[in-house]
Amino acid sequence: MKYSIIGLLILFSFNLAWAQSPQELEKQLQEASDAQEKITLNQQLANAYLATDVEKALVFAKAASRESINSGNKVQAAASNYLIATIAERKRDDNNFRLYMKNAINFAKEANDLDMLVRSTEKLSSHYAKKREYDDAFKHTKDAFTFVNSKGYNMSDLENKYNTQRMSLDREKRTLESQISQMQGRLADLSAEKNQLSTEKSKLEEKQEELVKENLLAEEVITRKEEDIMTISKAKNQAEDAAKAKEAEVKQLSRENLEQQLVLKVKEASLAEAQLEAELQKNEVQARNKFVQLSGLVALFFLLLSVLLFGRFRAKQKSEKTLAEKNRIIEQEKSRNEELLLNILPKNIADELKASGKAKARRYDQVTVLFSDFVNFTKIAEQLSPEELVEELDKCFKAFDHIIKQYPDIEKIKTIGDAYMCASGLSERKGLPNNLIQAALDMQSYLHEYKELRIKQGKPYFEARIGMHTGPVVAGVVGDIKFAYDIWGDTVNLASRIESNSEAGQVNISQDTYNLIRYRYECDYRGKMPAKNKGELDMYYVHKKSSVVEAS
Repeated sequence: MKYSIIGLLILFSFNLAWAQSPQELEKQLQEASDAQEKITLNQQLANAYLATDVEKALVFAKAASRESINSGNKVQAAASNYLIATIAERKRDDNNFRLYMKNAINFAKEANDLDMLVRSTEKLSSHYAKKREYDDAFKHTKDAFTFVNSKGYNMSDLENKYNTQRMSLDREKRTLESQISQMQGRLADLSAEKNQLSTEKSKLEEKQEELVKENLLAEEVITRKEEDIMTISKAKNQAEDAAKAKEAEVKQLSRENLEQQLVLKVKEASLAEAQLEAELQKNEVQARNKFVQLSGLVALFFLLLSVLLFGRFRAKQKSEKTLAEKNRIIEQEKSRNEELLLNILPKNIADELKASGKAKARRYDQVTVLFSDFVNFTKIAEQLSPEELVEELDKCFKAFDHIIKQYPDIEKIKTIGDAYMCASGLSERKGLPNNLIQAALDMQSYLHEYKELRIKQGKPYFEARIGMHTGPVVAGVVGDIKFAYDIWGDTVNLASRIESNSEAGQVNISQDTYNLIRYRYECDYRGKMPAKNKGELDMYYVHKKSSVVEAS
């Protein structure tokens, strides 16, 4: 019961850490005087940095372990070592994962902390099982079972508790999958709305064409009426001409007949003129009324059309603006994801993953591997605060990144603590490691300038050993989540051994690498040097480009 309560307090403190920023926790750690408070704050900081800065999380987790052991707190020592093992697992460091998980099991046994014992044993056994080391997995499970039985506890109660926790995690997973499904549905709705707007636009364009046709018909009607008016005017002019002709005939008739006929013709002409005038006025009024009515209808129609089109335009404009903003955000996220992917994978591997969802492992027969490691790193780390230590490491590794970016055939593999690893020759075409040799010399040149500056400032400085070896490797991507590009093979192990046999400020290479660059760089033969588990190997120090190459 006592250890369950302590475990709950630790879990509460971890949850509380999420409500406080790492900066606030570090400030509290500096002001803390009680050992238990320091242990708790170091564990909270390790958990806070676990997702963003694994190396910083490791520093605080180890500090929590030291405080726990020094104060004799076995429960906290078990929890701290479990946390360090979790960080090692994130870093794919199998050796440290096994070491610290076994420490957690031993401390849990000493403290009779069955919860931690079961969690640690289950984690370690699962690890061995994934590695197909079934004997070790069974051994640790059996040891834990024997210990629990010796204490008179019931394992089924613990199993039920962890089964309940797994069920809770499954429910959370289903909830997240449901949210993803809802977001996909929303995207489908937006696409449907876009298609509907396109359809309405087409309908409006068709309606506009119909209105243009009706306007043309109205103009044709007005034109015909104008032609009718011209016809009537022409008939009037013809009647006037006929009257003048008759008047000429009258002059030739006798006065009496003339008078009779004149009176008759005048009456006929007056009657015809009156009829013609009346018909003209009637036609003009009808034409004018129809023109006014038609003009009013056309103006009203275009007014309504303008209002409708303006409303549609504003709605469409607003929708397009919203859609454009969403597309911009999507493109921005896509570009950022692309950039992040290219930061952790070579471009050809990234393209293969995007195309098929997986990348097969490849063998390369002539790859040169470079390992760099800082000398006396632990001693220097003790002289710096955690923030200063991480800042200096970041400064040096960024300088290394900048150097290898100058050479397109060099690929950064990873950093492991204070070690930096890169390689050249990871392509179908074989090449010489000249660029990687020059990059190594550039790294040492940078560290020499960095050392002089730090000495002037009276501050501790880093010096690095660099080792290189050339040979075959297998390269590929491992894992489904948080995958990483890595290389494997005896060449990698030999490069690490050669780096261990180097000295501060030197670039140490193997015989195989020397054979490829000996005409381009000046080297000093060191003789046969012992390498762990590899016997004695011929090694050389590289100094600078050969004078023959520089002259050419």
